[in-house]
Amino acid sequence: MTGTSNPEAEGECLMNISTKLERIATLAKQSPQMVLTSLAHYIDIDWLREAYRRTRKNGAAGIDGQTAADYAVNLEGNLQSLLDRAKSGRYRAPAVRRVHIPKGKGATRPIGIPTIEDKVLQRAVLMVLEAVYEQDFLDCSFGFRPGRSPHDALNSLRSHTTKMGGCWLLEVDLRSFFDSVDRGQLREMLRQRVRDGVLIRLIGKWLNAGVVEDGDLKYPDSGTPQGGVISPILANIVLHEVLDKWFENDVKPRLKGRAFLVRFADDFVIGFAREDDARRVWDVLPKRLGRFGLSIHPEKTRLIDFRRPPRNPSVGHASGSSGSDVFDLLGFTYFWGRSLKGYWVMKQKTASSRLTRSIKAVFDWCKAHRHKSIRFQHKQLCAKLRGHYQYFGVIGNSRSLGGFYRETTRAWQKWLHRRSQRRRMTWDRFNALLKAYPLPTPWKRTVTLSA
Repeated sequence: MTGTSNPEAEGECLMNISTKLERIATLAKQSPQMVLTSLAHYIDIDWLREAYRRTRKNGAAGIDGQTAADYAVNLEGNLQSLLDRAKSGRYRAPAVRRVHIPKGKGATRPIGIPTIEDKVLQRAVLMVLEAVYEQDFLDCSFGFRPGRSPHDALNSLRSHTTKMGGCWLLEVDLRSFFDSVDRGQLREMLRQRVRDGVLIRLIGKWLNAGVVEDGDLKYPDSGTPQGGVISPILANIVLHEVLDKWFENDVKPRLKGRAFLVRFADDFVIGFAREDDARRVWDVLPKRLGRFGLSIHPEKTRLIDFRRPPRNPSVGHASGSSGSDVFDLLGFTYFWGRSLKGYWVMKQKTASSRLTRSIKAVFDWCKAHRHKSIRFQHKQLCAKLRGHYQYFGVIGNSRSLGGFYRETTRAWQKWLHRRSQRRRMTWDRFNALLKAYPLPTPWKRTVTLSA
């Protein structure tokens, strides 16, 4: 970055941005039916500086190969040029570089990697859209929203399910959602709330930007690129109109019993107190989604009897089911289990597919970095373990956490053992090494491992 940082100027800039965001949010909240036509004037050079500050700097480079460090060499000049091109309409959205990351069971998930400049401008537009749509989005939506997390979604699910004493749960899997979004309908949804010409034009350019994969440039005619900064909020806008508002305003008033929706981006479940309500919605849901070019995966969408089991295990529900079905959401498996006092409670553990994938990722990492210094490996493994514990460290999940810790240490020992023919890393040597370089455990006590 050119020049020296000025804390006083930076503080004034942040206050300026905060005031603008609050102004946009207040306007949107006070006039929920108003179409906002003048928003781009909020985006100035200070706004772009803040957008750059919020942009991840350690991500992979886009098709131009430019890193955040390269961009920061002449940051002020680059941001001013970006602002001028965005406001004048001369900005050309570059194609995104597409890569595939493992998803589990041999499948992969396509991710689009924009250029650093594209990320900054998308972040700037995202800040405007968030200020508007956070006033509109419903409480059932949790994904990629400020101040909301996967754990908030899971806590909402537990709360609703527990209050209902269990439920009939519709577990829905949308087929290739990000690739199936109808761009024409998305633009119409945007225009119902935001009709600023500069913003709409920029979003259109990002939607139509090509995709470079294995050296080939393609122009898909539908969908939003996964990995783009702007894509999550566009997905939320679509599903807010297609699913959230429809369920809240049209479906729930027509049901005979209670029901709830919990959605995190395109992952969602719907709970019902009555089976007949669940089956009615299950029947109409594909038709509703189909109107917007979306479809459900028939083999991965199912209705689950997740009612609390009876006190006497030998006595089933009236339908003949024991209410013992399980389901997965956001990396956790949910099931009914006994508490220490013998009561049925809703429990959660790491989903087996997610645990297997996490263990394989650590195993592959240890193999690839086995010749790096012990200090480097130790630091990275500690970060991986703490990140895993932070997400999956919930009450009742200690067995899965312990399994991940043990498999991580075994992977580390195995590849340290194989990196030298002359000085093998036996288990005695490895346990001695763990005393000098201890890995964080999910327990307070330390453990001694063996093959």
